[in-house]
Amino acid sequence: MLAWPEAWGPRPGRQVNPFWWPPTLIVRQAMSAFLVGALTRWRKLPNWFLRYGFRCLPGAGGSRGMGCIGFPDHPVWEMTTACNLDCIHCHTAGGEPADDELTTDEGKYLLAELAQVMQFRMMAFTGGEPLMRPDLYELLAYSQALGFRNTIATNATLINDQVAQQLRENGVVIAAVSLDGFTAETHDKIRGLPGSFEKAVRGMRALTNAGILLHINITAMEYNVEQIERLMTLVNELKTGILLIYQLVPVGRGRVIENAVLDKDANRWLIEFMANAQRETNAIMEPVAGPQYWPFLIKRAHMSSGMPLWLAEKVFHGCAAGRGFIYIKPDGAVWPCPFIELSCGNVRDMAFKDIWSGSEILNQLRNREWLLKGQCGDCKYRRLCGGCRGRAWAAKGDFLAEDPCCFIHDDVRKG
Repeated sequence: MLAWPEAWGPRPGRQVNPFWWPPTLIVRQAMSAFLVGALTRWRKLPNWFLRYGFRCLPGAGGSRGMGCIGFPDHPVWEMTTACNLDCIHCHTAGGEPADDELTTDEGKYLLAELAQVMQFRMMAFTGGEPLMRPDLYELLAYSQALGFRNTIATNATLINDQVAQQLRENGVVIAAVSLDGFTAETHDKIRGLPGSFEKAVRGMRALTNAGILLHINITAMEYNVEQIERLMTLVNELKTGILLIYQLVPVGRGRVIENAVLDKDANRWLIEFMANAQRETNAIMEPVAGPQYWPFLIKRAHMSSGMPLWLAEKVFHGCAAGRGFIYIKPDGAVWPCPFIELSCGNVRDMAFKDIWSGSEILNQLRNREWLLKGQCGDCKYRRLCGGCRGRAWAAKGDFLAEDPCCFIHDDVRKG
């Protein structure tokens, strides 16, 4: 255990339950992976399970199943809007740090409050770029002392072997790195900085060398969708354990490039591609802003009724906005997810547990299957999928509206 600097104040005691308790959590997570393997005929599942599966468990601690934005039941703290890149699709519109970001002491208080939520075992730190925040290691260490397993979302351009080792020593078990192009030209154009591709690849290699599980995020849009297939080769080469394929949601800076959002036909193509690519890919793949993936797999396997559908609903979670997953902005505002720009309350004004249990917005999302509108409300997969609530918000200004890019509705009518 690393020495605790006196300047950091008293070390907190452990408050978070271990990721393996109760054991049923691990059983559910294993069931999720094995069901994905069966539905996609994933040839690499045994190798993934032995090489990465056990290492994924701490980062998925407390989850009830696979959903949108990875596993639900975890908080994500957007620590800062400061960033060294200028990505064209950034939902944070990152650049300079905001004037009203939570201070170090406020951050520690937030972490202690989050530790009181029984479901939370993993703590995710994001930005902007978390490494731009000078107190990052102090906050990571505080989170680790509370008992959280830490994950970090980073562009990796600031990571070398020394930084990667420091992250590891301060409790980071998984690092989520954005990779938006197979070529440097495409990635650098999207990221707004020449050389960012080479720096990101260097950073990813440093992370894996330090023993941190690599989790890659790809945001699919019209500017790079034709490179997604070739990206799978690079994902495998980089020894990736988890791969999340996002779809561009036009919020934040992404509003400027709304024309690059995938339409319904492109959404169908991407979902089908994921289902087919999983068969040969080393990493486990999950959708973000594309919860139609789960009903697509179930329908393709002729499991869309009775006991098979019931089982799928137990281990797949669909849209996770506000349903376990929660997003905290730099100023302390609590959002259901980064794509639903609505505050459920602010941790500077009230206790997180009161926001968590008392927010009308969160309660509506947790009971969404009875409240969804349009075709999503009529869909038999509203529990399994629920549509992307972020896309509904971006398109209609209503997080309960139907998902405008869902093709499952059309298929249900035909079937």
